[in-house]
Order: sequence, then structure tokens, then C-alpha cells
Amino acid sequence: MKKVLVELNEKEFEMIIAFRQIFMNENEVIEVDHIDKYNYEEYIGKTVKVIGDVYLGGLGLTKIPINFTEVGGSFYCCDNKLTSLEGAPEKVGSDFYCSNNQLTTLEGCPKEVGGGFYCYKNKLTSLVGAPTKVGGRFACYNNKLTSLEGAPKYVGGSFDCSNNQLDIPTFIGGEFEY
Repeated sequence: MKKVLVELNEKEFEMIIAFRQIFMNENEVIEVDHIDKYNYEEYIGKTVKVIGDVYLGGLGLTKIPINFTEVGGSFYCCDNKLTSLEGAPEKVGSDFYCSNNQLTTLEGCPKEVGGGFYCYKNKLTSLVGAPTKVGGRFACYNNKLTSLEGAPKYVGGSFDCSNNQLDIPTFIGGEFEY
């Protein structure tokens, strides 16, 4: 096959870029090193896999503005006004922090977390939607929990569900499965 060099003027180049953006595969996943308050806006509305950490804490967010597939490091979306975890990664390699928000459910959170899972200081009434496996600590204290239905099947560290509306022991230390 013969290769041909084509020169485009500025308007033709802009049309190609616009066409690509319109018809770009919606399932295209962008891979990045990290996302934080300084660069997150360029990924809003996109699907992203992050090699390192994501820090979206304290930004006043009411929803997660990026669709995350996987985060290799830690994921911080704490200290916002989130009412949903839609867009959160399916898997997090280290810790997941969604504490101090307005969450009433854990639906949409990662299914597997390599480190700790921190959902304290929300408005959770159940743990339905919680990860099935947490490699470290599970902290769900200071919520409105009335049962532990939906709790992880495996927790590698302590399980702290104190300051809720439970009629059971509220702190379990060490690794356990049920």
C-alpha cells in the first residue's frame, strides 16, 4: 500500500478534530497517571483508568463527574456533597474514601478495594452495595445504619460501625469472614 502525505489547512484540521469528538467511541477508555483538583476538569464526562491516585476531596461535588473504570492507587471523593457513587471505579488498588458526604446508599461503589474502605459520616441506612472484599479496614461509623445487611464478605482489618442505630457489637478487630 502506498502512503501519501496530505496537507490540511487549519479549517480542515478543525473539522476532522470535531468529527472525531462527535463520533468517537463512547466506550474509549483514557489511561492517566493521576487525577486531582488541578487536572480533573479536562476529564469530565470521559471514561478513565487511573494508574495512581484520584483526589477529588473538598471540591463541593454533588456527583462524580468522571466515569472511572479502575484506580491503581487510592480514590478520595470525601468532604463533598455527593448523593451517589455513580461513576466510581469498579476496582481500587489501595484505599477508597467517600466519607463526609450526603450518601444514603453505597450502590455504585467499587466491588473490590485493596486497602481500607471509609464511608463514615454519611446518611447510610444500610450497607447494600458495599464492596464484597476489602483488604484493610472498613469504617462505616457515624451513619444511620439499622443493620449490617450488604456488609463486605471479607474485611482484612478492623470493622468499625460505631455510632449507628445497631443492636450488635460495633467494633470487630482483625481479619474476618462471614
